Amino acid sequence: MTTWRLLALYISVVCGFVFVSAAVTSDGWDLRPSGGDVSTILEDRTRSAQARQTKVAGLESEIEKLGAKSNSGTLNAENKRIKKYRAAAGMTELVGPGIRVALDDAPRSVDVPGLDPNLLVVHQQDIQAVVNALWQGGAEAITLQGQRINSTTGIKCVGNTVVLNGVPYSPPYVIEAVGSQYGMSTALENSPEVSIFRDYATRYGLGYSSDVKREIVIPAYEGVIAMSHANVIE
Repeated sequence: MTTWRLLALYISVVCGFVFVSAAVTSDGWDLRPSGGDVSTILEDRTRSAQARQTKVAGLESEIEKLGAKSNSGTLNAENKRIKKYRAAAGMTELVGPGIRVALDDAPRSVDVPGLDPNLLVVHQQDIQAVVNALWQGGAEAITLQGQRINSTTGIKCVGNTVVLNGVPYSPPYVIEAVGSQYGMSTALENSPEVSIFRDYATRYGLGYSSDVKREIVIPAYEGVIAMSHANVIE
């Protein structure tokens, strides 16, 4: 079997695995699981998601190795184009100056008469407000809990945890972004939604911090990419 045919075979395997993973992930969470407590179910989901990500990473590594062995000028040129588009899609690591934002629930000891307790915890919309402000401020790449997110990443609340790419996380929630520090800081200051959270943090003890960092490492995106639209690259 030629190197090109072997490479095509591996690409087909990866595509098939990604599509199956996307189908499994899109089914979401059962409203009332048939058995097991919540913590056990979350642990099982975490292991399953991590196993899929590890499998995809391994197959992608094999593809890169096979591509590197080829002496085909056409294939090498296409590999360069692929690397460029992988970077644009967030599939490569990015390092640079940026901002780190941390959000946390109020201490359990906080009890405000007449105040809805749900207002004392971090919700999906709070995290999304920070992420949106960072994008608006010129962020080139963003992570949540160390996991890179992109325009199609779904941030979901399940109980008192946030689920990202099938993996549940508990507070504090750390959001890091590489890009214009001035632009992102300004966007955070001007965001009405983030301002409301900061106000609650001051009044009721929720955690909020925003720090400028000289260097932040944003890993490559490892989640499943669900393709909705595609065009042939000329």
